[in-house]
Amino acid sequence: MLHSLVRRHALPPSFQLRLVFFSTGTFASSSGGTSSPDPHFMVDYLVNSCGFSADGASKVSKSLPPFPSTEKPDAVIRFLRSQGFDGANLRKTITWSPTVLGCDVEASLAPKFKFLRDLGLSESDVIDVVMQHPIIMGHNLQNSLIPKLKVWESLFGSREILLKNLRKRNWFLSNNIEKVRPNLNFLRDECGIPEARISLVFKRHPSFIVQNPDSLRALVDRAEGMGISRESAMFVWILDVLQGVSREKFETQVKLMNSFGWSNSDVIAAVKKFPHFLSLSTVVLQRKMEFLIKDVGMAPLDIAKQLVFLALSLEKRLIPRFHVMEILKSEGLWTLQDTLCTIFLSPGPKFMQNHEDVSSLSSVLQPDLAEKDLFQELISRAAKMSGFRSSILQPYRIEKDLL
Repeated sequence: MLHSLVRRHALPPSFQLRLVFFSTGTFASSSGGTSSPDPHFMVDYLVNSCGFSADGASKVSKSLPPFPSTEKPDAVIRFLRSQGFDGANLRKTITWSPTVLGCDVEASLAPKFKFLRDLGLSESDVIDVVMQHPIIMGHNLQNSLIPKLKVWESLFGSREILLKNLRKRNWFLSNNIEKVRPNLNFLRDECGIPEARISLVFKRHPSFIVQNPDSLRALVDRAEGMGISRESAMFVWILDVLQGVSREKFETQVKLMNSFGWSNSDVIAAVKKFPHFLSLSTVVLQRKMEFLIKDVGMAPLDIAKQLVFLALSLEKRLIPRFHVMEILKSEGLWTLQDTLCTIFLSPGPKFMQNHEDVSSLSSVLQPDLAEKDLFQELISRAAKMSGFRSSILQPYRIEKDLL
């Protein structure tokens, strides 16, 4: 139970708070008596204590209440530094959540940080999580943060998946958790989508399940208007993609694919098989299509049969691997078993297995080249031909922006 993780603990005795004098003789009393009449009080403080620029400090100070003294800000900054925050992270945290400077360290911040560590996060993980989710600083631990994380842990099905999403998502804690149940019921009961399939989607993209229920219904209507059945195994994945693709962008993508010879029905058929290509920007999609057609020599409709190629990085995978293919052909090492799929999709070790005679390249590339370095030599030559410093040894993966 997450509740069991929270235990109050005392901080080390505070150091004597310093008295800070600012321009024009303004004095901030550590006794908390009166606020400074100097409008530049907090601007100077942020510049001197955190390393803000004058402009940055001025913007942040507009979101701050008047402080009668620097007692709380001093304590907060000292605490965050003790937790491993460097100057840059400190400034980002204060910029995103200026009111953190008014928090009570012992009553608010220390218990939150201890709670996050007790969840299973390392000290560096805690910093990353707070940077990803600055809203944590403003959440009440007992009344907000713990209840939200309990619900998410239940939805994800494990503490491990919860922590994974905490480390990489910068928004889902700010969403209204009360929208989850209506959306789940709608997708399962009215759309007939198995709960296990729904779970696969929101474990990868938690924002999908906490969107406005009316927006989710509109997405369903939109998908059905495209001729996509609720019974399709890809239906919920298509909804997930369409959530991030406006109608205007979709129409632009359709027109682009029309220019390459795809009909509207070809586009819809592609969406049904691999909707993630819609998430690409129009510029990136155009560049990939032009490369596959003009350089690789694929027919436009053949690309529709290998849509996963569009999810591969152009600079880090498609171009270097294509030049490796050219090297193999030029050296007479291309065989009937070689296909574009083996070239583009195979991880490095698998690629080598498919070219058992690659050792003969030693007499062609460098006579004294060790066999274990042959593939790296291919990489080097491919990089020179393509103009990119990239590795083709990395295993096949969908580009991060599509996941």
